[in-house]
Amino acid sequence: MKAGLGVDGEYIYEQEKHLTVLKTSLFFANDGFIVYDCKGQLLFRVDSYGPLPRDKGQLVLMDAHGKCLLTLRKKRPSLHQRWEGFVGERSEGQKPIFRVKRSSIIGRCGMIVEMLNNPGEEYQIEGNFGQRSCKILNARKESMAEVKRKVDASRKVVLGKDVFLLSLKPGFDGAFAMGLVLVIDQIYGDDYVQNYYEAETFPTTHR
Repeated sequence: MKAGLGVDGEYIYEQEKHLTVLKTSLFFANDGFIVYDCKGQLLFRVDSYGPLPRDKGQLVLMDAHGKCLLTLRKKRPSLHQRWEGFVGERSEGQKPIFRVKRSSIIGRCGMIVEMLNNPGEEYQIEGNFGQRSCKILNARKESMAEVKRKVDASRKVVLGKDVFLLSLKPGFDGAFAMGLVLVIDQIYGDDYVQNYYEAETFPTTHR
């Protein structure tokens, strides 16, 4: 089983990939996220946000054509704010393939990702999502995906927090990684801070 595989093999790449994630406005209908690949092609979208009445405990990650790739569902009640991920459009009785929870119920903390379809495989999410600087680490503490600020290369200007990069290591499922980003945003939003990155400053350029 490849690292992080569990959603769709189409989004597992042989080389490192840098996806651009746009968090759309919170003041209009169909708010959410839009994700582009390095060529500017639409890859994923999420429109489960906004002021209209919706089930705030469930999010759907779709491909560019509106196909449901991943359903994320919040477990209630849960002190650790647990979320579960289901392949495709969740159906009654379907079992989740992974579970995400806060590592502690006290204060700001990291998150643990359990791969239910591969017992023993686990990931940790550490960093400062509010500053768009966090990592998804495997059991060996190797970075498999990273959220970081995006820089306008022509002007060498760091863009606002509503536009950021999701960098994927070879072999890591991009749909799975984006699903985890959605959970982080739901649990912590712009307040996700952990000491691991509190002292980190942002360079003006990225590779």
